[in-house]
This record gives sequence, structure tokens and C-alpha cells, in this order.
Amino acid sequence: MAFENASRVMSGTFGTVWADGVEIAEISAFQLKVTKNFDPINICGVMAEDRKLTSIKITGSMTLHKVYSRGADDVEAAAAGHDKRRTLVAKLDDPDAYGAERVAVYGMNYDDQTMMVFAAAKAGTVTIPFQATRFEYLDSVRPPQ
Repeated sequence: MAFENASRVMSGTFGTVWADGVEIAEISAFQLKVTKNFDPINICGVMAEDRKLTSIKITGSMTLHKVYSRGADDVEAAAAGHDKRRTLVAKLDDPDAYGAERVAVYGMNYDDQTMMVFAAAKAGTVTIPFQATRFEYLDSVRPPQ
């Protein structure tokens, strides 16, 4: 079924992210994706190579307005030899959409942290890439029947 009109397209304006239950209020963009990893499979008598799904990789990134020293605890823990893991929950809840979507990722750790970045006459932002070990759809948006 086709959607009714453009008002049903979900707007990122209504997105929210929480880390370990605390809202990340300064978020301006968020992405979460699953990459499928395959091994090539060659079968005798078949010229075309096939493939076998062997694992997935859960990655993402979030862009924040530079308001706090967010991530300082992560950098300090890493410098002391500790791999700090978190749970992220992202929600997209546009009131014109067919519903809200919420996804949790577990075992999340940051790939890197930009400790400081700035440029004259420009509002500060940082983008933080991350990886996780598990995900769960808490709410999903299904097409209307």
C-alpha cells in the first residue's frame, strides 16, 4: 500500500536518544545500521558464486551540538584500560506518522571521541561513531492494513 501523502514521512525533528536512561538533549542527528557479513560459497557445477550469511555488525553515529564534555568519562576509562559499555535507546515519534519507532542497542561502545573541536564563527558539533553487540526493536511502524 502506498502512503497517503508526504505528511506521513517521519521527520528527524522528533527524534530522541537516551544513553543508559539519560536523554542526550544536544543530539542533532543519529544513525543506526546493521551490516551483514558473508562468506563466499562456490558450488561444483555452478558458475555463479553464492554467499552465506556469517555474522552481522551493528554500527552507528550520533552528531551532537557541542554543549558538554560528553564522552570525557569514556576517554578517561579507556586511558585507564577499561572498555565502558552502554545501552542506547533511540526513538522517532513524529505525530503525523503512522506510529513511533524505538530501537535499543546493547553493549554499545564508542569507536572514538573527539575531545575538542572548534572553528571561528561556527557553532560546535561533534560526531561520535559507535558499535554495539545486540539490538532490539522496542516499537516498530507497520504499514496500515
